[in-house]
Amino acid sequence: MDKLTEGRRVFDIEIRALEKTRDALDDTFVKILDLITGCKGKVVLTGMGKPGHIAEKLAATFASLGTPAFYLHPGEAMHGDLGMVSENDLVIAISYSGESDEIIRILPNIKMIGAALVGITANRNSTLARAADVAQVLPEFDEACYLGLAPTSSTTAELCYGDALAVVASGLYGFKDADFGRFHPAGSLGKKLVLKVDDLMAQGGEDARISADAPLKDAIVEMSKKGLGVVSAIGETGVLEGIITDGDLRRQLERGVDIYSLHVGDIMTRSPVTIPAGKLAVEALRMMKEKNISCMPVLDGNRPVGTIKIHDIVGVGIVG
Repeated sequence: MDKLTEGRRVFDIEIRALEKTRDALDDTFVKILDLITGCKGKVVLTGMGKPGHIAEKLAATFASLGTPAFYLHPGEAMHGDLGMVSENDLVIAISYSGESDEIIRILPNIKMIGAALVGITANRNSTLARAADVAQVLPEFDEACYLGLAPTSSTTAELCYGDALAVVASGLYGFKDADFGRFHPAGSLGKKLVLKVDDLMAQGGEDARISADAPLKDAIVEMSKKGLGVVSAIGETGVLEGIITDGDLRRQLERGVDIYSLHVGDIMTRSPVTIPAGKLAVEALRMMKEKNISCMPVLDGNRPVGTIKIHDIVGVGIVG
């Protein structure tokens, strides 16, 4: 057996199954989509065995893309979990044969509750297809395993079909990246879409600030106390006049300058890189990488309200 050839064979079989499923899409897909977007309750996905794993994944996909959804295990449904289903819900049951015992046994109760029922199956004459308000009958294709029995091509087709429903539904809702970020606050992508410089910057008593007229030694003390590697120089009206970084201090020492005879205004950078308050942290990260700096002031208008450091952004899992 050539291992690579056999691996590619599985890919080829499952790709053909996906192509057949894609080409078979018709008004049934649209009807199911209309039921999903018009659902006043939740979308409940259920399946047993391998299709159950697919249903569970699809429930997560629907939920993350703006469709309230959850997975219902058909076995647990028979022992009380049907109480989670209401008449305003839409139940999507996945069974390739359409005759899975656990699925068939809960169909009458779903009807009694009054929830709409969608069936995804390959058997148009199955119990599931006959009971469903709308049934998506998948085309015939070969499973990829040698016996032609283990769910492989069928579960791949079910997964892609469900993904198509979830993605198109999110587009119809006008689901935006900010919405996605709200539903994924702990993930790196969610943080990119949600966290702002205001959430991560040093501010108030933690921020390093000094009068632009102050002796340089006072700025050194302030920088050391706050540990930011930068201090903002503030004018009489409260606006940012410039900044002094630890790099600026090192350069002065290397030149042999008596830093105790200088004032902040003598060495500060008068046009530093800054970012407005309210900007996304990932935008600040990109700016600092482009300018090859490690921190910068955050401004409200011309007034500094904090300092953002590259390490604080990377430290929460945001990468540029």
